[in-house]
Amino acid sequence: MNKKYSFSFILFITLFPIFCLEARKPNVIFILADDLGYRELGSYGQKKIRTPHLDKLAEEGMRFTQNYSGNAVCAPSRCVLMTGKHPGHAFIRNNGEIKPEGQRPIPLNELTMAEIFKKEGYATGAFGKWGLGSPGTEGDPMNQGFDRFYGYNCQRHAHSYYPDYLWSDRDRVPLKNNPPVPGHASLVKGTDPEDPKSYEIFKGKDYASDRINEQALKFIKKNKDKPFFLYYPTLIPHVALHVPDDELKPYLKLNWNDPPFTRSQGYGYTPHFTPRAAYAAMITRMDRNVGNLVNLIKRLGLTEDTIVIFTSDNGTSHLKLEVDYDFFNSVGNLRGLKGSLYEGGIRVPLIAKWPGKIKPGSVSDQRTGFEDWMVTLHDLIDAKTPLVAEHDGHNLKPSLLGKANSKRPPLYREFSGYGGQQAVWMGKWKGIRQKMIRKGKNHDPLKIELFDLSKDESESEDLAAKHPNVVQQIKEIMEKEHTPSRYFPIKVID
Repeated sequence: MNKKYSFSFILFITLFPIFCLEARKPNVIFILADDLGYRELGSYGQKKIRTPHLDKLAEEGMRFTQNYSGNAVCAPSRCVLMTGKHPGHAFIRNNGEIKPEGQRPIPLNELTMAEIFKKEGYATGAFGKWGLGSPGTEGDPMNQGFDRFYGYNCQRHAHSYYPDYLWSDRDRVPLKNNPPVPGHASLVKGTDPEDPKSYEIFKGKDYASDRINEQALKFIKKNKDKPFFLYYPTLIPHVALHVPDDELKPYLKLNWNDPPFTRSQGYGYTPHFTPRAAYAAMITRMDRNVGNLVNLIKRLGLTEDTIVIFTSDNGTSHLKLEVDYDFFNSVGNLRGLKGSLYEGGIRVPLIAKWPGKIKPGSVSDQRTGFEDWMVTLHDLIDAKTPLVAEHDGHNLKPSLLGKANSKRPPLYREFSGYGGQQAVWMGKWKGIRQKMIRKGKNHDPLKIELFDLSKDESESEDLAAKHPNVVQQIKEIMEKEHTPSRYFPIKVID
C-alpha cells in the first residue's frame, strides 16, 4: 500500500470513534408531572415536601420562573406539548372521555414531537399516562411516533395507582398482584373513619408508577448505544391518594395535624387516613423515580449526551380536602388552581439540564409555553428533517444556552372547560376572560380583566378601566388566535 494512503487509513481508523461520538445526537428525556403546583418542589420554595433529586436537577441545570403549561387540565395540555400548537389551534382543547376507555384521539395527520424524533433516527418511548387517544385509534401512542409505550392509555383508568392491568405497546398486560383498587370509592358502610384499618382496602401491592419506572429504565438500557427520546408523563401527584407505606412512613413521623379524607361528601377520589402525608409522599416517590432515570444515565456514561427536561401539565388540584394546597403553599401567592387560566392553574415548574450547554444553577425569566418545545428540541438536536408543520412555538434555544432572552410573541391560552376562558400574556400585561359560557343577567361573557404581572403576580388588581388601549390589543389577539372547534366550542366567540 502507498505509504501516503496507508498513513491516512491508519489516521481514519484511529479517529473514527471520535467522529462517531461527535456525530451522536443528544438523547432527550422529557418528564411531565401530573397536577404538580408551581411551588411544590424544594427548588421552587417548597418547605414541607422532600424532592432532593429534582432539586439537584435544578442545581445542575436551568430553572424557569415564567413557564406556562399547555392548558389548565390534562389532555389539552398534553396536546399542546405533543403538537406544538397553542390551544386556539390545537385539536384537543378539553378533556373528553371516549367509552369504554380513553380520550378523544388526535388525528393521524397531526405531526407530533415523537414523529420528529423518529424521522431523525431516534428510538422513541412513552411511559406513563397518555390521554390523547383510545387504544387502537389514530391517537394511540403507537400510531403517533412511539416505538414503545407502557402505562395507562386512559386518564380515568389512571385515577388508580393499583389497577389490575396496564398497556404494553398494544397489549393489555395484567398486574397479577393487585385486586384492582378503584380510583373513586367510599369507606365501607359501618366502618369507623377514625380507625386506620378502615382504609386498608385502598392499598394494593403493584404500584403502577414503579412498574412504569422499571420499563422506562429498560428502554434506556436497551437504547443506550443510539439516540433516544424518552417521554415520561408520570401519574404523580394526580389523586387518588395512593402511595406505598414505605414512602408514607417518614412523613407520618412529622406529626402534622392531618385529619382523614373520608369522602363523606360523596365526591372526590378514594379516602385516605392521612391525606397530607400521602400527598407529600407521592411527590417524593415521583422524585425518587426521576432520580432513578438520571442516575442510570450517569452510570451508563450518557450524562453529557442527554438533555433532561422536567415540568408539569397544569397547576395543583382544587380538591382541597384531598390536596391541602394552603398547607403546602402549593402555588405561593399565585391566584387560581387546576382548571383556571389564572396563574396558579397554569404557571408550573420547568427545569432543563444539558451538561456543557446549559449553565448549572441558572435561572431564567424567559416566558415559555408547552408549544415551544417542538421547535426548540428540533433545533437542539440539529434535526435535518425540515419542520414544515404549522406550529405556534417560540425557539427557546438562546435562553437555554445562556444568551439574552429573545422577544417572545404574545402567549395565548383558551379553555372551553370550567366555564370557558381565554388569556393572553403580552409583555408585562395579562388579559383574561372568565365564565364565557355561563349565562346571567349582569354577566358580560366578553369582559377582559387586565393585570400587570410585573407588579401583581397574584392578579389582585384589575387595571382594565385604566388601560383601555392595552385591553383592545389583547382583545384583538384573542380574536386572531382563536379558531372554532367542532368538539370544544366556546359559542360566544365561535
